[in-house]
Amino acid sequence: MLPSKTRPNPKMRLAMTGQNEHEDGICQHFQRAADLLGKRWSTLIVGAMLSGATRFSDIREAVAPISDTLLSERLKQLEADGIVRRDVTPSTPVLIEYHLTDEGRDLERVIHELRGWAERWAEAPAAT
Repeated sequence: MLPSKTRPNPKMRLAMTGQNEHEDGICQHFQRAADLLGKRWSTLIVGAMLSGATRFSDIREAVAPISDTLLSERLKQLEADGIVRRDVTPSTPVLIEYHLTDEGRDLERVIHELRGWAERWAEAPAAT
């Protein structure tokens, strides 16, 4: 990768590669999706929620050994990205549930295909 001082600006890069702005827009959308799903634990969290987990403890159990802090961070990020909705029911004790938004549920096919690919091609890490 070129140092930031010598990297061409996006408009210059488009001119150099012959891409038009529409093609670059598609790449940006793909990059956003890859960034979102590429964060460690995010696909497992969405997968657990697609399987019906809605409570923090159920999601944590489904994606163990994630820490409470990291799970909380990922859920907040997925909420900020519009993938997850956090519902709070005022009761004693307070009931907090996490649900996939329409955008989050739309990832079902992607998660299913990724699982299939992993079963065919990804090797499990060696035991340490």
